[in-house]
Amino acid sequence: MEKPAIAGGVPVRETKLFYGHQYIDNADVKAVSEVLVSDYLTCGPKVTELEERLCKLTGAKYAVMCSNGTAALHIAALAAGVGEGNELITTPITFAASANCALYCGAKPVFADINPSTYNISPQSVSEKITDKTKAVVAVDFTGQAVELDPLLELCHQKGLVLIEDGAHSIGTKYNGKLIGSIADMTTFSFHPVKTVTGGEGGAVLTNREDLYQKLLLYRSHGITKEERFYENESHGPWYHEQIDLGYNYRITDIQCALILSQLDKLERFAKRRREIVERYNEAFRKLPELFVQEEIAESDTVRHLYILRIVPERLKIDRRGFFEALAAENIACNVHYIPVYWHPYYENLGYQKGLCPNAEKLYNEILSLPLYYSLTDDDVADVIAAVEKIVAYYKV
Repeated sequence: MEKPAIAGGVPVRETKLFYGHQYIDNADVKAVSEVLVSDYLTCGPKVTELEERLCKLTGAKYAVMCSNGTAALHIAALAAGVGEGNELITTPITFAASANCALYCGAKPVFADINPSTYNISPQSVSEKITDKTKAVVAVDFTGQAVELDPLLELCHQKGLVLIEDGAHSIGTKYNGKLIGSIADMTTFSFHPVKTVTGGEGGAVLTNREDLYQKLLLYRSHGITKEERFYENESHGPWYHEQIDLGYNYRITDIQCALILSQLDKLERFAKRRREIVERYNEAFRKLPELFVQEEIAESDTVRHLYILRIVPERLKIDRRGFFEALAAENIACNVHYIPVYWHPYYENLGYQKGLCPNAEKLYNEILSLPLYYSLTDDDVADVIAAVEKIVAYYKV
């Protein structure tokens, strides 16, 4: 294998371009500053305001804000009843939290393979992995594209399972014209800085079911309730509260919620720009037989969090690592999403072995994530395309 080189000896860019970056404007700074001089830094009105805003945005009946996307998945799994002796099915092409949430509950993660064209979890593979121990499915909207919600919901409800949609990538995406957030039994969001909308950190769980909502509230806040209708003993006075379950401190601050609220004001702008960039990438890369462009299901009107470039190895004299390093030499910083979860040493030590999901494993060896974020300029995008085209021309068979 040739060592990656800069074709022509001169990089496309003089300065480094990162794969992801948050966008913060004066309105965001003002929103956070106002909270800092208010009476509440946490457990205050901004939390409730954001929960109501997410419900209005998505059409969900209930929203529960929490500290991060991982916490959101954990309390969603708990609310679904996932526990000792249960199994939870998810995809291996995701951040580890989508599977770890099962382990947190004492359950076993089971990995279903992906559709090799869309990269999302395959409903057929999910169906094949269901056993009498299965309690829930965590279906990840990988890159922001909605999973096949209709067949997954039908399958889960036929089998008495809870469908948790991991929407960490997909805020703003629509499925059959309806915004992600109110379709699955529960939907989780993440507000990490590389996501479309950020709070620095932060997570949310949305649902239409009141029974799940009440459980989510408990698990977020130590298992403690101040609602008299849930008390098991007589109230001692206005200060009284009861711990009625084992919960966690997964609360979010008003500071973070203020930032997310301000960011949501820009969601349409963010979504429009991301779509423009994806369209430019797709138009350029579809012309190159050495590359494969991720397919999109007709039902998904996608706001992409990630742009996945996939190489066709037999058409190039360079592998994925070589392509990655060649882009770095052009001052285009990329990433890879994701190492199959069960390839990590922790999962290997639990007994998981390579070969479980052939489509996912093949995908991992052929992909990298290109820069995609709101503040990329047209020139930045042109540089990325030029660098990819240059490397393909230099290394093609």
